[in-house]
Amino acid sequence: MFTGIIETIATIEAIRPLSGGLEFDLSASYLNEITVDDSIAHSGVCLTVVKKTEKTYTVQAVEETLRKTTLGVLKISSKLNVERCLTPHSRLDGHIVQGHVDATGTITKIENEGANWLITIQFSDEFTDLIVGRGSITVDGISLTVAQDNANSFTIAIIPFTWEHTTLHERKLGDKVNLEFDILGKYVIKYMKNRFST
Repeated sequence: MFTGIIETIATIEAIRPLSGGLEFDLSASYLNEITVDDSIAHSGVCLTVVKKTEKTYTVQAVEETLRKTTLGVLKISSKLNVERCLTPHSRLDGHIVQGHVDATGTITKIENEGANWLITIQFSDEFTDLIVGRGSITVDGISLTVAQDNANSFTIAIIPFTWEHTTLHERKLGDKVNLEFDILGKYVIKYMKNRFST
């Protein structure tokens, strides 16, 4: 489980084909603090550390993960927002994030609004019920608040600190991003559908 509060940015140093997926070697500032079997969210995707060297750590992604996320299009030198999992003593500063990406969205607008940035993201109609104005959304692993919601798109407002300390400042129009909708909202929608489907 995660919070969506990004700790640092990791860089892909190598990518290797794996039977049924891909294997990534990454470098990051917290390398000395992680161990094999640690769960780490990489731009919103929970992956397990399977190997560690003096300079890199290795994670693996299966085909299903590559299909549902942006991991399959990454290249060497690509950067990822990373967050280690919660501990019993952690503060929940963002919101409850599972690291299970629901879908990808497409950036359709990037606007500078003084010190802040507004990013509009389009997504599949099937997830419309899971977006709520002023509700929580995870974009590339970052816990953010929905500033405006439309039929199949939403806009997020990015403060300067988040813009500078995540990969958002590298994003361009047409880029794909990983989306995880609020787990509490998903449970409510599932309950309501089951309760009133008779």
